[in-house]
Amino acid sequence: MDITNEEIIYLKKAMDGMEKEVTNFLEKNSPDWIIQDFAQYWLAPISSKLGISRIFYGIINAWFISFFGSFENMINTNNCTSSPKLEDFLVPPKWIPFETKAAYRLHEARWMVESSQKNVSGVSDIYRSGVTIRGLDAIIVRHCHEFEGQWLKLLEDLHHMPVLPTGLMPPLVESNSDEKNESWISIKEWLDEKPKGSIVYVALGSEVTVGQSEINELAHGLELSGSPFFWVLRKPTRSGNTDLIELPDGFEERTKDQGIVWKSWVPQLKILSHESIGGFLTHCGWSSIIEGLMFGHPLIMLPFLVDQGLNARILEDKGVGIDVPRNEEDGSYTSDSVANSVKLVMVGNDGKIIRESKRNEFHI
Repeated sequence: MDITNEEIIYLKKAMDGMEKEVTNFLEKNSPDWIIQDFAQYWLAPISSKLGISRIFYGIINAWFISFFGSFENMINTNNCTSSPKLEDFLVPPKWIPFETKAAYRLHEARWMVESSQKNVSGVSDIYRSGVTIRGLDAIIVRHCHEFEGQWLKLLEDLHHMPVLPTGLMPPLVESNSDEKNESWISIKEWLDEKPKGSIVYVALGSEVTVGQSEINELAHGLELSGSPFFWVLRKPTRSGNTDLIELPDGFEERTKDQGIVWKSWVPQLKILSHESIGGFLTHCGWSSIIEGLMFGHPLIMLPFLVDQGLNARILEDKGVGIDVPRNEEDGSYTSDSVANSVKLVMVGNDGKIIRESKRNEFHI
């Protein structure tokens, strides 16, 4: 079951309730190592008492962890006097020794300030991360030396421990999987009819809650772009959610020859691997970015929360995509900004540079 970003804090609180049971398990089984993420921050004193080594495994990249500094700095954010301020997110942190575009936009920074405060679990995510990292034996991240490798060294310097990159770990595409799935058969038939590299694939992940006005502008922007599109729009499924989003009136009828809106699960890797896909409009989640780059697709970036803004800044600076222009104050975007961004990547001369030269450079 997908969990929205708003619900994740309750999942962490539920995990905190497992501390006693996990402690009993560790005492009885005496493992040599614990591989954990940041949520179970209470494992640190338990493992220390039992003499169990710990590794933090982050499925995120090194620049996001590095942005928050040393674990001491992370832990201190739980104090009211040391909690992050808006301006802290608007520029690259002082502990980054090299030139970088890693910083948040104003609207993203406001979200980060709010999310860095204590939540219903009693602590912030930054605090959880700091306590988790303190006393570790190593950090593992989904990163590689070949792609922005200087962040790996910075992470080691900040925390004074080994940082082990797993590589980007692009997933395997199983050629025979889903071949008898009716949904995939229908999708593939539609994709097969389109010219090579002509379609922009649109997917904003499962955690992002996109408002009605944002859906409207995105829909009108895709329509205005004139580019063929395949848009995965998964509607909220919570029975208690009465604020269900809808497509603009007449949109699907007007664009029936231009694109398709798919309102349930799709085999994303299979779609991205299809030769008709020429660009990827994404929320900039790290896994989605890797899947897009895996097939050499330029990115049209529409970040919403957590690490996504930093991902967009760095990837735009690397030339693998463009950040959709937005209002700095509230993060809103217009149909024109969406349309122009899509056209730039899919049909413009500048987009051709992204699509051809950068495709070869960053193909995973």
